[in-house]
Amino acid sequence: MLSELIVSVMHTTIEKRRVETGQMAKQIWRGRGRPPNRMFSCKDIRILESLAGIAMQYKVDSSEFFNRIVEAWNHDRSECGQLAVKCRKRMRNSAIFLFTTGQKLARNVVAQFPISTAILRGENQLESYTQTILARTPSIENFVSAPSNISDLKVGMKKVRLKAEILKIPKSKVIYTRYGTSACVSNTLIRDETGSMRMSLWNQQISMVHKGDTVEVKNGEIAWFCGEKQLRLGRSGSLNVIEYSKK
Repeated sequence: MLSELIVSVMHTTIEKRRVETGQMAKQIWRGRGRPPNRMFSCKDIRILESLAGIAMQYKVDSSEFFNRIVEAWNHDRSECGQLAVKCRKRMRNSAIFLFTTGQKLARNVVAQFPISTAILRGENQLESYTQTILARTPSIENFVSAPSNISDLKVGMKKVRLKAEILKIPKSKVIYTRYGTSACVSNTLIRDETGSMRMSLWNQQISMVHKGDTVEVKNGEIAWFCGEKQLRLGRSGSLNVIEYSKK
């Protein structure tokens, strides 16, 4: 569910940890399960890096996120910022966790996967994994703003500038915020010559555009939502119609 860039960094991180612990032989371990003399298996390391990626994407403290996962393991569910954590099933050596965002009646699935008891009973190491990924990730936040193509956009990019055509404006949905207010949202489909993606529009933004319009977005952000990339305007983004539909 993470961007290709972060996935690439994760693989690099695994190899570096093998070297640092002195456990990397001349040939890479290709057996099953846990390599010799390792605290975590390769599968556990991938899970920890996935959790670190979720914490980075949703801007929650990684150590607190880990603590809330353990809390959900012990008490079925917990929350960390905008993330809700639910332990769906406990097994002998692992437990399956569901991570969602949104309001109680309109939850959006972020991820679901098993976490081993070796991780859950171990020390909180999520912060170190997060820092390792950040140290090896080119500054995504500084990827600015020559006009982008949809095919080049990666999850985590900020200050995105994009010109695209409105393909479809689904009927808006009413959601209720944590502050007790309501808002309308429509996950609009847009395209350029390189591909298509969803763009979330809120309230008055929805009525600004029509099918066939060409729009320009400035200072947009790329997030991961329901299994696909999504363009968001955020607080600092802007949306302008630069060519109206001729239909």
